Amino acid sequence: MSKRINSFFQPLPSKKPKTDPEIASCPATYTHHSNYPIPIRDPPTTISNPLANFSRTTPPKAITDQPHLDILYFQPFLPPSLARDLFRFLRNELPFYRVKYTIRRGPTETSINTPRFTTVFGVDDTSMFIPDPKLDSSDDNSPTVTSSLILASSENRTPLPVSDKKYHYRPRPIPPCLDLLRQAVEASTNDGTKYNFALVNYYATGDDSISYHSDDERFLGPNPTIASISLGGKRDFLLKHKPPTTSDTNGIGNLKPLKFPLDSGDMMIMRGETQSNWLHSVPKRKGGQGTQGRINITFRRAVVPGGTNNYYRYNVGDGEMFRWREAEGRMVAVEKEG
Repeated sequence: MSKRINSFFQPLPSKKPKTDPEIASCPATYTHHSNYPIPIRDPPTTISNPLANFSRTTPPKAITDQPHLDILYFQPFLPPSLARDLFRFLRNELPFYRVKYTIRRGPTETSINTPRFTTVFGVDDTSMFIPDPKLDSSDDNSPTVTSSLILASSENRTPLPVSDKKYHYRPRPIPPCLDLLRQAVEASTNDGTKYNFALVNYYATGDDSISYHSDDERFLGPNPTIASISLGGKRDFLLKHKPPTTSDTNGIGNLKPLKFPLDSGDMMIMRGETQSNWLHSVPKRKGGQGTQGRINITFRRAVVPGGTNNYYRYNVGDGEMFRWREAEGRMVAVEKEG
């Protein structure tokens, strides 16, 4: 494996820690993939080293006292300083989108403007990113490293290139800044769970939200596991059981909604029958920490191409790309690069 390819998966070499990754004086390096709209900065050592050597100190609370509910609640999962640095870094460096799409209910079409900023990386189980054997390492001192990973089929003993017709959007490999976090999350439960997608939501203000829904799509397989990490401002996370479809012998219709005030660094892992039977949401919030930005990262596993197409349609789409502009304190629409 070439130095260039190996560097895509490995944390940066140890350097003298900086107190704030936004103003770190050490030279920044970037990873660029042909499917990325912009080069994505590699995490500084203040983030990469703690994640690469991550060891949680607070055990999770198992929440299983409600019908069909199976949750691991880490409060927190990331220490405050790491959660703060990671929030600032991801908001500064990732490309975000305010996706618009239409849905049809019978003869009526409705236009939807996603009430938050989103972005996504990954590909389903039928494909994988592998090193391109035709490419070799070039200038290892370049501040922008072009990843030589190519999309290939994982359904054959010998991986073959994926047809251009397989996906409606061009899948992107999970960048190092999120991949290190993915590995830390996978190691936190020691149950063999693996994730191949990272969805990132940015709630700019308390007016940004996500309505009640469940992640129970068929492309996630039966009883999917979803890991959800909160960074930035505290927001309420609500859960309510789906209405019973048969005679309610267990009193499910009388269950009260559950509320969790998720703080920066907290993580919830929803497992088992949770997605099949419960809905969750992040409602609008006025005042207090609702005025602060919040990032939510969810790791999940899509098993078929339908999942890849769905995630890119509703989290990237065809609209404008946004970047965080520190001087203005807001997301600003920018031109895509290549």
